Amino acid sequence: MSGVLSLVRPDLRDFAGYKSARSEALRGDVWLNANESAWANPADGQGRSRRYPDPQPPALRARLAQLYGVSPEQLLVGRGSDEAIDLLVRALCVPGQDAIVVTPPVFGMYAVCARLQGAPILEVPLLDSDDGLVADLDAIREAAMGQGAKLVFLCSPSNPAGSAIPLDAIASLARALEGKALVVVDEAYGEFADSASATTLLTAHSNIAVLRTLSKAHALAAARIGVVIGDADLIAVLQRCQAPYPVPTPCADLALEGLSDAALAQTRERVALVRSERERLRTALETTAGVRRVYASQGNYLLARFDDAEGAFRALLATGVVVRDQRAAPQLGDALRITIGSPTQNDRVIAALNAQEQAA
Repeated sequence: MSGVLSLVRPDLRDFAGYKSARSEALRGDVWLNANESAWANPADGQGRSRRYPDPQPPALRARLAQLYGVSPEQLLVGRGSDEAIDLLVRALCVPGQDAIVVTPPVFGMYAVCARLQGAPILEVPLLDSDDGLVADLDAIREAAMGQGAKLVFLCSPSNPAGSAIPLDAIASLARALEGKALVVVDEAYGEFADSASATTLLTAHSNIAVLRTLSKAHALAAARIGVVIGDADLIAVLQRCQAPYPVPTPCADLALEGLSDAALAQTRERVALVRSERERLRTALETTAGVRRVYASQGNYLLARFDDAEGAFRALLATGVVVRDQRAAPQLGDALRITIGSPTQNDRVIAALNAQEQAA
């Protein structure tokens, strides 16, 4: 048994999963094995949606593997990274026994999936320091080792804090937790960050998994395409636990087109613009009256604290600008998260906040 398989729930290590009609390697020209319609829907001119899709569309899987610099066997495509989070919790955590570690304030789906699985949740809050809201790696390690965690979720860059975790720190944590826990690095915003991906650590550390998505930098949020990347044995287990047909054909087609060389070139240009606008907006916010602090960010957003967060939120909303109210999150009772928009949209944010202060 490989090291990473020892982390999988014992009852799922040999789990065969559901064998769908498309999972069988059969040949033929008259397909009557899946109870599909013999005719296309009138809205589906080419009949692309008449048949069930391949559970893991080969062309899309290969293109995503190329994009992230891994082999197709190391990658599982699913319904956004949300599905990957759920699969990892269900496959590794015995209900009521195996815990997960999270670092609030952070993306809420880790805790939601753990709650649905009955997995205990160990919270190691981010530290509010001069460098921003940063992960306490020593405390994370101690919590995982001392309280029976099977999964450690690291969001890097962190949502909503915007801080990234150095690769050497991730590698050190993985070494300490080898044979005990899987370190999951959520890189939903990785395209906007300065550092290399944690996928570069996979060869040396089988107990690291990486989450990526096409929802952010690639502007395909509605297509719901995300991946989990990791040890091939772990990926095989997760695929057997995955519900049938996770990638609709129209979504796979759209994703492939969105990952063409031309599309990727435009995505890189837009990422560069977002990074530039992120610094411009940060500078502007730091000089805006009523803004207490703006955190450095490696995502496509900025987290800011306000003297009057309610007033700022309402002032933005009154001009048609909707931002994320973070005040219910731990440590963020005075904070809003602002996504980096186009230059014109960012100008509207600045103008609305300046107008609010002038009115006050």
